[in-house]
Amino acid sequence: MRGRTKERRKLFLVIVLVLATGLGVLAYATSAFNGLELSSVDARFDVRGRQTPPKDLVVVQIDDVTFDTLGLQWPFPRAVHAAVIDRIVADHPKVISYDVQFSERSATKLRQYATPAAAAVLGLRRRDARGALAQIGTDDDVALATAILDSGDKTVLSFTETDKGDVNFVGGGQHALDVVHGHAGNGLFVTDAGGVIRRVSYKIDDLKTLPVASYEIGSGKRVDPARLSGDGAWIDYYGGSGTIDAVSFSDVVRHKVPKGFFKDKWVVVGPSAPTLQDVHPTSTTGHDETMPGAEIQASALDTIRRGFPLRSVPTWVDILAVVLAGILTPLLSMRLRALWPFAIALLAGALYALASILLFDAGHIVALAYPLLTLGASAIGALAVHYMSAAFERERTRDIFSRFVPENVVDQVLEQTGGARLGGVARTATVMFSDLRGFTSFAESLPPDQVIEVLNRYLTAMVDDAIDPHGGTLVDYMGDGIMAVFGAPIDSTDHADRALAAARDKLRELEKFNRWLRDEKGFDKSFRMGIGLNTGVVTSGNVGSLKRMAYTTIGDTTNTAARLEGMTKGTPYMLFLSDSTRAALSAEPDDLVYHDEIEVRGRRAKVKIWSLTTSMGTPAAGETFQSVSNAPPAPAPAEPAP
Repeated sequence: MRGRTKERRKLFLVIVLVLATGLGVLAYATSAFNGLELSSVDARFDVRGRQTPPKDLVVVQIDDVTFDTLGLQWPFPRAVHAAVIDRIVADHPKVISYDVQFSERSATKLRQYATPAAAAVLGLRRRDARGALAQIGTDDDVALATAILDSGDKTVLSFTETDKGDVNFVGGGQHALDVVHGHAGNGLFVTDAGGVIRRVSYKIDDLKTLPVASYEIGSGKRVDPARLSGDGAWIDYYGGSGTIDAVSFSDVVRHKVPKGFFKDKWVVVGPSAPTLQDVHPTSTTGHDETMPGAEIQASALDTIRRGFPLRSVPTWVDILAVVLAGILTPLLSMRLRALWPFAIALLAGALYALASILLFDAGHIVALAYPLLTLGASAIGALAVHYMSAAFERERTRDIFSRFVPENVVDQVLEQTGGARLGGVARTATVMFSDLRGFTSFAESLPPDQVIEVLNRYLTAMVDDAIDPHGGTLVDYMGDGIMAVFGAPIDSTDHADRALAAARDKLRELEKFNRWLRDEKGFDKSFRMGIGLNTGVVTSGNVGSLKRMAYTTIGDTTNTAARLEGMTKGTPYMLFLSDSTRAALSAEPDDLVYHDEIEVRGRRAKVKIWSLTTSMGTPAAGETFQSVSNAPPAPAPAEPAP
């Protein structure tokens, strides 16, 4: 039975292993918990903390200060942007990544701007358009186009709408941008749920993204598209908003930036003012804060420039982590008991989370949510199997043990011992032995089926109608013999009273049994029995092997009870109880009689023996079976020894 329980437990653990692992791999393959996984990447950024950005990366931000200082409305005159490009180009930067879109022709003439700031800016740009520039839009458009042309092939402009990779520059299409030797990049990012920007793509709508195009212009090198395949490359943010060095757009316009400041730098120009609605949540800002689009562009550009320092590990590594997480706890549960596998799973999960952080610091992003979810599912499943197996074992113990003791005793035993494992304990209890006289010779004269029928009738009456009602525990059947104990395995203070009451009921049930033999089976003889009661300390618990155990009580108290039962042979009494049992009674019965002080085999001291007058009897010759047919007449009760 225990072997079948173990096999069933292993089967359930295998089912948990397969289900947890399979569901974990399926969830990973279908990105079922992609949001949770991405959030775990954000958490790793938080743990890593702020990094120091390079000094050759700078953002020129169109911030609130710019609006307050210049007194212009958005969109600014393109001549203002031309002036900023001129200021930066004068310092010879690596590249100017301009995250402002100039698709449509300007509707503004230069002379319409008469503010002092505008006049100062426009005074810088009074050259005649050259060649094809004369065909580009208004004077305002020409000013911007001339600045881009003069930047010497270093300006990359942002566009969000393309036609098979071609863009529309100041209403003149891709041709207008080619004329001024400008470059285009898609300024969009593919966002995750909640608008969070975590990765940069190689192309969007057949146009290289602004960071990719800017890197290629600034470095003169090509970006390998494979490095940004799939969902794109992870942007390695240095920190939250404001981490990268930045200057105000208005400071550049007003010559507040030191000469040479932009020399050999990678410059990104773009909005940061919230009113321009180009602010977004990122891996390092969370959902509640945002980062200006220009700083995101700068972070993506620098990520490419540094060779993509953050990379996802190969897919097979993530799947292996999910599989190991799924099989860990069930496999351990096949060897270990109770909560140890669950505790090891918790430790393994913590160590894996720590390893993911260390790997992140080294530039490797491993799946975290999927392995941990799989580990949790398999651990909970294995724990459920453990408790389910324990419940099965507990119910099995109940089924087996309830055949020997009353239901209420079974419940108490299971509560005290934790179920299937009943440990040995010392108890003060009363042990009962009983035996049916002459049953062996009786059985030899009958067919086996009749013998079993008679025996079962007798045992049922003795146990169900005598021992169980008084809270006794059936320990063993020995043919027609019965061993029972009162006060074990459950403590009781009135165990002696219960045992004596059960003995009285046994004597009454014997009369009913004999009457059944005469009336139903036609036997002209009847049975007598012997009962021995002894009270003392017993050792109560399971004995045997792991495969086959039996509940029992052992010790001198048990041995003496067995001796007392045997000593009733040849006496008119069917019940002997020791002096220790008499002393343990709450009150002496009216029919209690002293029999004698007798030496009991196995004991040094003599034992005072008592009985009940109601257990006496001198059957007439021929009325009982042979083993007790010659019993001597009952002597007069003796007085207790002083």
